[in-house]
Amino acid sequence: MNKINRKLEYALMALKYMSKKIPGELTTAKEVSDSFHTPFDATARVMQQMAQKGGILRAEYGANGGYQITKDLAKVSIHDLVEIIEGPTALVKCLHKEAPCEIQGTCNIVSPITQLNNRLTEFYKSLSLKDLLVDKSLAGKKPAEAEAHG
Repeated sequence: MNKINRKLEYALMALKYMSKKIPGELTTAKEVSDSFHTPFDATARVMQQMAQKGGILRAEYGANGGYQITKDLAKVSIHDLVEIIEGPTALVKCLHKEAPCEIQGTCNIVSPITQLNNRLTEFYKSLSLKDLLVDKSLAGKKPAEAEAHG
């Protein structure tokens, strides 16, 4: 149910990788794609989207360029990231105002589906990227111990 798409996976992989670096250290899309064997073009595109649309990353151009995280991931929700990468989302077609469903007038589940969509949206808004990406089993451990596990 409710699968996330590959582009969102690549964005999360990049953010998790970058969040373990020294603040201010740059990361290239090639570095991320090589580390996780993801397609370079798709990885570069989502990193660019996170910089241009969401301001989660800052891009530095040039021969020694790359990206760095500029927003506190505790203040960015998974919902924010989904909207940056995928645009406005809804569980079913009828919840998109610009593309109404052909059976909308006779459908008997619009209300419950709307409730489900609202609950999921609120859940995604309540879950920060930091909550999602930081390994809770390493919290409170010394850096050397955490590094041995990560």
